[in-house]
Amino acid sequence: MRKITNEELHRPTVDEFAAMGRIPVVVVLDNVRSAQNVGAFFRTSDAFAVERVMLCGITATPPSRDIHKSALGAELTVEWAHYSTTAECATALREQGYTLLCVEQVEGAVMLDELEVDTQKRYALIFGNEVAGVDQAVVDMCDGAIEIPQAGTKHSINVSVAGGVVLWPFFAALRSHIANRE
Repeated sequence: MRKITNEELHRPTVDEFAAMGRIPVVVVLDNVRSAQNVGAFFRTSDAFAVERVMLCGITATPPSRDIHKSALGAELTVEWAHYSTTAECATALREQGYTLLCVEQVEGAVMLDELEVDTQKRYALIFGNEVAGVDQAVVDMCDGAIEIPQAGTKHSINVSVAGGVVLWPFFAALRSHIANRE
């Protein structure tokens, strides 16, 4: 087995990436404290061709040295916007036709391994603060919730890690949207 070089990966240029399609998913960060977590979300959103990242409340925004440290420039390739509150963002996304799903341990949450992604829907995935999670008022606005099955004693994982775990099945189900600019 031989490692593949960066040149052999045939990654798109920034301009080619800008012209590509996206999966119909928006990432919403509800008062995420760590700028490095925000940067990790940008990098994961770039990898999975997410439409955009919505930064809400106290969530750090670019330009930021700490965001750049983990985003490695993805904050320049992924569209983003800031809202003063997550509720305001959720309302706007609902009006645009998105299905709102919080990633949270709540009554009635669908376990991620049981989730069925509808390829005809547009999704807004809401990830919460590292300590408090998704604000209850925002949970109340959601169409549903996703929980990541876990076996350890902590019953939680880092929010940016949760982002990668949750985004993967959406990317797998919706990646045909990338070839077809929609």
